[in-house]
Amino acid sequence: MIAFLCSAGMELIQETADLSAYLAAGEAIDHEHPLVRDTAARLADGVADSYAYARAAYDFVRDTIPHSADSGDLRVTWRASDVLARRTGICHAKAHALAALLRAEDIPTALCYQRLLHDDGSGHAVHGLVAVRFNGAWHRQDPRGNKPGVDARFSLDGERLAWIPDSASNEMDYPVLYAEPHPAVLEALRDARDRPHLWKTLPDAL
Repeated sequence: MIAFLCSAGMELIQETADLSAYLAAGEAIDHEHPLVRDTAARLADGVADSYAYARAAYDFVRDTIPHSADSGDLRVTWRASDVLARRTGICHAKAHALAALLRAEDIPTALCYQRLLHDDGSGHAVHGLVAVRFNGAWHRQDPRGNKPGVDARFSLDGERLAWIPDSASNEMDYPVLYAEPHPAVLEALRDARDRPHLWKTLPDAL
């Protein structure tokens, strides 16, 4: 594994040294799908460079695809093309969609995770993010969608994530940068009948 410091100073660890793995298409990050390609082409039209495209893709996923818990949507999505088609998903699904849009334009993108306490304090959940690679460094981004108390933004100059883990509450950042979704997360998403079922099966730690 290769270690890097992210913009917040935390050490991030590439799961694989092969950077091409963070550009690859897969079952969940299906950036070869026509809808993903068409969406990427539309977002890329007229932007100045890859930085501007990455910001546009981030804003698109954050702002136009509601987090299903915020909107009350009971459907579960996990494949990037389905997230874009149905315009709904939890944090992990939205991370898959953003990763696909970025990889479609040859921007290396990893999946990464946090362990966070539920708002009601009832337990922990694994939260999904992405990390983008620019100028030899990885920068974590959180596209889950803003709401009162959450103001995440795209940034390559200091992190602007939705939440900062509190170690006193057994919250944490996981340092590994995954090329594909974590198997435990993907299994829960794929097997869920609906979002209430998913809340019972998503891992609370990795």
